[in-house]
Amino acid sequence: MSTTLHHSDEDVFVEDNYYGRSSSVSEIEEENSSHLHLNNDAPNPMFTISEEEDDTIYVAVGKSQSSMEALSWTLNNLANPSTTMLYLIHVFPEIKLLPNPLGVGMIPKDQVSPEQVESYMAQERGKRRELLYKFFQLCSASKVNVDTILIESDLIAKAIMDLIPILQIRKLVIGASKSQLRKLRSRKGKSIADQVLQNAPESCKVSIVCEGKEVNEQITSAIANDTSMSQKNKHHQNGSVSCVCFNF
Repeated sequence: MSTTLHHSDEDVFVEDNYYGRSSSVSEIEEENSSHLHLNNDAPNPMFTISEEEDDTIYVAVGKSQSSMEALSWTLNNLANPSTTMLYLIHVFPEIKLLPNPLGVGMIPKDQVSPEQVESYMAQERGKRRELLYKFFQLCSASKVNVDTILIESDLIAKAIMDLIPILQIRKLVIGASKSQLRKLRSRKGKSIADQVLQNAPESCKVSIVCEGKEVNEQITSAIANDTSMSQKNKHHQNGSVSCVCFNF
């Protein structure tokens, strides 16, 4: 499934009376807006960031506390109130099912009336506004200019990685929880953070933050250990096969 970026001229939270500055927040949604399919083959110049904007930082945010910790770390360690332009990247899932009007379970979106779809979409937009509001408050307190990039996709890591070449992202910050780091060390799965760190181009500096500290080295070490272990297991399996064949 392709990632769709919805662009709208509507503001999310940033208005003159909120943060004392004029801003057109790129709330990327609305069905009647222009759509950009994020892929490396057809980048849209409309969303390309100038190469002169060296002090532009992108922070991936979501519902977890690690997102707020990542933003706090960014404001304390990377951002400069007078020059930094900060973008909050929020990936939300594609809406395929809506509540059944009869009150039982969920039903496909195309089986619901347009009015009901729009009502539900408005509710979801409201939830996103509430979610992003706390992030905007923190940026406002630090006097850092902030804007939003909202992406509709079921594949969060891929959506973020697809965005990197389109927006020419050079600085990206992602939060990670302690449980995610433990799972990575025990090789029980990969989080969004380590997927992006492992696959981002060299031109993009990715900082992974956990509980207020950058943990890139820990994740890189865990990935290297996992790769080394996989290679050893593969070698062992190949050796076992050779031995069986020899015995036969």
